[in-house]
Amino acid sequence: MGLFQKTSFTTLVVGVFVVYVLHTCWVMYGIVYTKPCQRPRRDAGGGCISPYLAEKPRLQLSIYTSVKPNANGGHSLVFKVDDFDVHSRFERTVNVSLPKKTRNNGTLYTMVFVHQAGVSPWQDSRQVHHVAQLTTYMLPKPPEVSLISGEEEPEQQKRVGDRASDKPVSHWRSRLTLNVVSEDFTFDREALPSDVHRYLRVFQNGKKMMYLPLLFIDELSNRVKDLMEINSSTTELPLTISYDTISLGKLRFWIHMQDAVYSLQQFGFTEKDADEIKGIFVDTNLYFLALTFFVAAFHLLFDFLAFKNDISFWKKKKSMVGMSSKAVLWRCFSTIVIFLYLLDEQTSLLVLIPAGIGSVIEVWKVKKAFKIQMLWNGMKPSFLFGKLDESEKRTEEYDTQAMKYLSYLLYPLCIGGAAYALIYVKYKSWYSWLINSFVNGVYAFGFLFMLPQLFVNYKLKSVAHLPWKAFMYKAFNTFIDDVFAFIITMPTSHRLACFRDDVVFLIYLYQRWLYPVDRSRVNEYGVSYDEKPTAKDHKD
Repeated sequence: MGLFQKTSFTTLVVGVFVVYVLHTCWVMYGIVYTKPCQRPRRDAGGGCISPYLAEKPRLQLSIYTSVKPNANGGHSLVFKVDDFDVHSRFERTVNVSLPKKTRNNGTLYTMVFVHQAGVSPWQDSRQVHHVAQLTTYMLPKPPEVSLISGEEEPEQQKRVGDRASDKPVSHWRSRLTLNVVSEDFTFDREALPSDVHRYLRVFQNGKKMMYLPLLFIDELSNRVKDLMEINSSTTELPLTISYDTISLGKLRFWIHMQDAVYSLQQFGFTEKDADEIKGIFVDTNLYFLALTFFVAAFHLLFDFLAFKNDISFWKKKKSMVGMSSKAVLWRCFSTIVIFLYLLDEQTSLLVLIPAGIGSVIEVWKVKKAFKIQMLWNGMKPSFLFGKLDESEKRTEEYDTQAMKYLSYLLYPLCIGGAAYALIYVKYKSWYSWLINSFVNGVYAFGFLFMLPQLFVNYKLKSVAHLPWKAFMYKAFNTFIDDVFAFIITMPTSHRLACFRDDVVFLIYLYQRWLYPVDRSRVNEYGVSYDEKPTAKDHKD
């Protein structure tokens, strides 16, 4: 009955996952596909909205800047294209003068107009425009110094002298990406997509309803790497203006993604956190993006199943026979170090939160592995360690032997790497150097600390003591992490660590094949895999 309940729960989770994936596919199809107007010709004038671009009008592109979004208080023309062809892509870089208010930690807006050629956009009734910010607020990057000599870069000295580094300062968005829907699509007025509605400007042209060009400012292309800090001495900064056409389906998808990123920022996500999500959408094409969605969905499923089986395994674990306690301790230490390193690097919450949860779980595993009990004497805690039986002592001997061999190689390499970094690399603080030294050791040589478990398996000629269900789910997730290593922005050392784990899992799988588990008997660790009772033969 217990096995049935476990199976049914897992089946329920997988069923919910399949429904979620199918529902998401249906929603995505509804976003990228828009049904055109198919009314009879005699009714087309009343129920269909035709594109103004089909009339081949002469257009002009004008871009202005202002310290207020409504242009009150003045505006300045920074760029224009007199004969604007919506089908011709271009990229131009212009220098934009910064008003005094913007230089003093203020804001600057841009107003992008597409209007009739030869007519002022402020007086054209058939113009379409959108407003966007050219600045955003972020904490400046902390200055990095040589901990030996105390030297820092001149730009950092200048910045520290200008303002405190713990206060958000105005940063310049050096890219402005514009799109116009160039396809001649006819909307059905009674089935108008809600996401496009706010970008649609409609006017009456005789008996026909027409809509002006669909102009879109792509704010997903504003990346943190393109930001430039503004200080009081900055009089002008470069602005790269990029233009390209966009399909209606992609426009609708981009609108939804842009709204989603804005919602996350309203919930407290910083510019840096939102930038990680932007990178997934901007730096990949739509087909690869669809693959990313399915990969992420399966990653979520395997994460949950691995977590469930791992917790279940360690919750029932009474003996450490065949398990490397030092590998468990090292895994706990390395997970905490990686979490502190990601925190020090101000990594995205997408990476930071799972790392923090993993650290808590590893601490709990150490408590189980070393049989630690916490006793409280008033406000003072005391710790009690359990005793090992004979079988556990034999495992501990193999574990200690493996760690002794590894220490001859690892300790000199880690100490040498830390000393080299101290001399030649600049850091924010001594704490930053310490965490970076630890994490470089973890990333570069940490997988070797998984080898004691392989050594214990080899000595005992058995793998029956390992949580194989959780291992397999983690193995799948490791290969999925290889894909994400190229998509989500993260430190290079963290990215390389994803590929490092592949090798270890392959060795574990080889040992699984080399030392097969006899499921029909109770093994030497008191574990039986054949849950069904064996029927006894009897004579009538």
